[in-house]
Amino acid sequence: MSSRLESLKGKFTQIKKPTRGAVSDSAPVEKTVRDIIANVRERGDAAVREYSLAFDKADVTNFEVNEEEKQKAVTDLDPQTREDTEFAIANVRRFAEAQLGTILPLEIESLPGVHLGHRVIPIETIGCYVPGGRYPLLSAPVMTIVPAKVAGCDKVIACLPPNAHSAMIAGCHLAGADRIFRVGGAQAIAAMAYGTETIPAVDKIVGPGNAFVNEAKRQVFGQVGIDQLAGPSEIFIIADETGNAATIATDLLAQAEHDVRTRVGVVTTDRKLAEDVLKEVEKQLEDLPTAPVAGVAWKDYGEITVVENEETMIKYADYIATEHLQVHTRDPQATAKKIRNYGSLFIGELASVVYSDKCCGTNHTLPTMAAGRYTGGLWVGSYVKIATHQWLDERGVAAVAPAAVRQSATEKLEGHRRAAELRLSPTQTCRGDLGSGPIKGVPLTAGL
Repeated sequence: MSSRLESLKGKFTQIKKPTRGAVSDSAPVEKTVRDIIANVRERGDAAVREYSLAFDKADVTNFEVNEEEKQKAVTDLDPQTREDTEFAIANVRRFAEAQLGTILPLEIESLPGVHLGHRVIPIETIGCYVPGGRYPLLSAPVMTIVPAKVAGCDKVIACLPPNAHSAMIAGCHLAGADRIFRVGGAQAIAAMAYGTETIPAVDKIVGPGNAFVNEAKRQVFGQVGIDQLAGPSEIFIIADETGNAATIATDLLAQAEHDVRTRVGVVTTDRKLAEDVLKEVEKQLEDLPTAPVAGVAWKDYGEITVVENEETMIKYADYIATEHLQVHTRDPQATAKKIRNYGSLFIGELASVVYSDKCCGTNHTLPTMAAGRYTGGLWVGSYVKIATHQWLDERGVAAVAPAAVRQSATEKLEGHRRAAELRLSPTQTCRGDLGSGPIKGVPLTAGL
């Protein structure tokens, strides 16, 4: 048992355990991706074209989607689909703008004459990976592209598999992508990281993808920034005896239909509810069209855990640190305030994950595999840098130089000591044995 769960020993019972672990051996993927990245880095477009043919069965002549093709993709959208997409874009933009308003530049005078601050600087070029998948996930480009435009990034490019539905091209265009390329998989990540004859190198890559995309992001990190390393989707619901089994089962299966590796679960203080959810899931799978996917996810990764009280339920939720966490309790607002580890929190029975997934305004690109213990999801702040600056006048030099001189001397860094001493005026003196060379002295200033 994990040390994080030691305090819960004996306080929970699993009605249904997952039959497979969420972590699998990635060695074959790692080697394949390393070769793809090296080849794309060396041979550029030619390598990308070969991988597109090999993996996507698409012989792509022109990687970039031209203006005529963008307009046709938008025109071909069903009118209601376009309206719904623009509704989602407006909501995501509205929330991102509100978030950006909380990220403020800073200027302070920490000591007399010592001026410190930071600027909020948009990242220049963003690469958005837009997955293809079995279905056209129209919300995917909205979540990655819109916040980048709100943040003020100069260039936002999108890469999507060459066989992606044309509606995905429309989504990228409506969301504000400056350029769109028909390139998918690890080769797209490599192309955006290092650049090719056609595809520009970017400063940061965002967006979810399959295991190959995820591994490629891991390998290019450092050359470029990345948002996060995301595994298969996750949803857990914490509930007391007031929970509704049918609602809980419906929400679990809604997420489970994403992928056969989706991790879904319930943590409850009520054993009867746990047993009812188990029955309800099986019942709903009988007529769910996506049961071939959702049913496998439930069988392999589904979990139902009964805990002795709310305190244990909160601790278990924090241990799981799931991507999506729904709270179905008598007082969901009060319960929610006690939880600290999650990707995004859905408070009360009316707040379904599907609303965030599609259009309510919060971002659906979230941490998985317990990364919610140390990070949140994609947001407008992911597209800006907080860069510090400082400037000093003579009073500031008098305030900080003596300590810097002494510390440099203690560390035997003579170059540092000289640079710190250089700015002291002839009238200033410094106390103590500060190493070799003439040291101008200065009385210690207030606060040192």
